[in-house]
Amino acid sequence: MGKKNETPSPCIDVCKFRRAGHCIGCSMTKDQKKMFKALKKESHRKAFVEMLTHQQGSLGKFRHWAPRYARKCLKRGVHPPVRVTAKAG
Repeated sequence: MGKKNETPSPCIDVCKFRRAGHCIGCSMTKDQKKMFKALKKESHRKAFVEMLTHQQGSLGKFRHWAPRYARKCLKRGVHPPVRVTAKAG
């Protein structure tokens, strides 16, 4: 388990890779999931989530992700990255 105050993984526990290798829940590929797990610096983790929101925007059909990820962050006592909260409402 990670530290309590670090940005959690963007995974929302759907994990079905159908859209050209992208998960239908969070849009990450299997390689991106491995990459996120390897990130140790908090700034890198937040930048990854920012990149992912842009990826979701270009792929489309990921509006369900932001509210679920925001809930996951708040449950762990972490403020979600700014762009995530802006889209969650």
